[in-house]
Amino acid sequence: MSNEYSKTPEAVSDLTHLQYEVTQEDATEPPFRNAYWNTHDDGIYVDVVSGQPLFASTDKFDSGTGWPSFTKPIDADAVTTRTDRTLWMKRTEARSSGADSHLGHVFDDGPRSAGGLRYCMNSAALRFIPADSLEDEGYGRYRHLFATPNTEENS
Repeated sequence: MSNEYSKTPEAVSDLTHLQYEVTQEDATEPPFRNAYWNTHDDGIYVDVVSGQPLFASTDKFDSGTGWPSFTKPIDADAVTTRTDRTLWMKRTEARSSGADSHLGHVFDDGPRSAGGLRYCMNSAALRFIPADSLEDEGYGRYRHLFATPNTEENS
């Protein structure tokens, strides 16, 4: 984990009410009424608190749940998990490793061909960085995920 991604008082004070409830108080936003559940653009999703890269659109899929769902984190150490026993059931909670922001939950009903996991995230915990803005936003190291093959041939 990179120590450059952490929670600061300034970042927390800049959160909207919903972002604060989700990331700091472990709330869940409503399905189908959130920013990214139906987003299909190329780019990455970062922690709204710290800016830590969490997920790539290349690993996003339509789970039918009304929340953005991913098969895996962008980097193996970007997301940590822990047991959540709220709501009278046992679930696996997902948190950002840098700022410890509550992101959502992990379920084992994802696409089998991609490992079988579904990272069901709250849009309020994420900020989307479009692929064509990665360099400008300081995330250029992820540009390769969206590079189109060079179709020019040597003359």
